[in-house]
Amino acid sequence: MNISSLFRDLLRAARWHRRLLAGATAAAAVYFGLLALSPAPPPRVKVLAAARDLTGGAAPARADLRTVELPPGAVPAGALRPGSELTTRVLTGPVRAGEPLTDARFLAPPAVPSGSVAYPFHIDDADITTLLRVGDHLNLYAAGSTNADAARLLAASVPVVALPAPRSSTSGALIVVATAPDVATRLAQASTNSRITVALAPDTG
Repeated sequence: MNISSLFRDLLRAARWHRRLLAGATAAAAVYFGLLALSPAPPPRVKVLAAARDLTGGAAPARADLRTVELPPGAVPAGALRPGSELTTRVLTGPVRAGEPLTDARFLAPPAVPSGSVAYPFHIDDADITTLLRVGDHLNLYAAGSTNADAARLLAASVPVVALPAPRSSTSGALIVVATAPDVATRLAQASTNSRITVALAPDTG
């Protein structure tokens, strides 16, 4: 190969590489231009959600909670953020897995006044709880095992603070009330050999 032929080959190789480089540069310019014009990803807000189905009347454990990210417009009012201490707060009712947790899902501190306790008790007739709402006041009675046994009043006008689920017509239902410790003791004693029944009472607070 003579020098002139070698020189021509070098020129052709240089022109080919210049075209390749120019094409790559143009493609990069188009890509970064589109990237600059594309909208930024929407902001996300981290909130706490239930990691599994939860029942009411109990405080969730750490394993019951997980963090999810939601668009700002999908964050419910009162949503609780990661870092909120919930293991000492009682759920007012059932929560489905994946449902964001809000402050309304938990008993507010005034729901169980200082000096009172949240006491759960079981009733046989679950249909009664469909008539109840958190905040209702109940009279609680101990009913005997026979019709001849007179029902006796255990507590008057105690507020309902939670209605846990599930409620089944075959297994009864659980009701959580706020009451004084001595009343809770009477309820515990009566429930060992009596059925607890309830009646709606006027709010005397």
